[in-house]
Amino acid sequence: METTGSDVQVKDPTPRDVPMISMQGVNKHFGDLHVLKDINLEVDRGQVIVVLGPSGSGKSTLCRTINRLEPIDSGTIAIDGEVLPEEGRKLAQLRSDVGMVFQSFNLFAHKTILENVTLAPMKVRKKSKAEARERAMALLERVGVANQADKYPAQLSGGQQQRVAIARSLAMDPKVILFDEPTSALDPEMINEVLNVMTSLAREGMTMLVVTHEMGFARGAAHRVVFMDGGAIVESAEPAEFFGNPKTDRAKDFLSKILHH
Repeated sequence: METTGSDVQVKDPTPRDVPMISMQGVNKHFGDLHVLKDINLEVDRGQVIVVLGPSGSGKSTLCRTINRLEPIDSGTIAIDGEVLPEEGRKLAQLRSDVGMVFQSFNLFAHKTILENVTLAPMKVRKKSKAEARERAMALLERVGVANQADKYPAQLSGGQQQRVAIARSLAMDPKVILFDEPTSALDPEMINEVLNVMTSLAREGMTMLVVTHEMGFARGAAHRVVFMDGGAIVESAEPAEFFGNPKTDRAKDFLSKILHH
């Protein structure tokens, strides 16, 4: 039901067949290192794409270029049919439609959990304090940390902090959420509490691009697995196909190392 609510607010609805994320011919260098090589990737509305690959394959950089945290050297990136400009007000507006959840939580240490979640909706979306607070409490309830609202990030476990980060992202009513290795800084017992929140979002139709090493999530929640190696997309397939019948030697090698441990 939630999607219809957000659709009603869209002033100029984009046709349903426009991808939510579209990357065309994207290249990125760090000095002499070619970290993204001719990336072509489309993520449809409501799709969950999981990006897998060995360390240093360009996964996080790919994630960070989508909302221009990393500038690109060539190519285009569009969100919901609108090409991301390099800077300016239009970029800020488009970026506010793209939620991001980082490996290291990135919560403001000097603000309470509730303040962390209400800050952007009040500043960027111009919501009243009461409205932002009501929405924040509902989201904190949803991710299971409403009873921590008045605490500071340092008083919460890593798993709780990451769930707050997801609530903070949702508070902006984003069109898409990017997850950059959201569980890799967590202790094993905390990983599932974060993955459970992500899985429920996936079920509700949130468009998500997830860089992760969690194979269970990739198998169970993804519509498509994108495998990267050496800065390029080497393979793209449905999870059952990718895990059961990888096409490339690089994917086979990667899976043999990961799945047999």
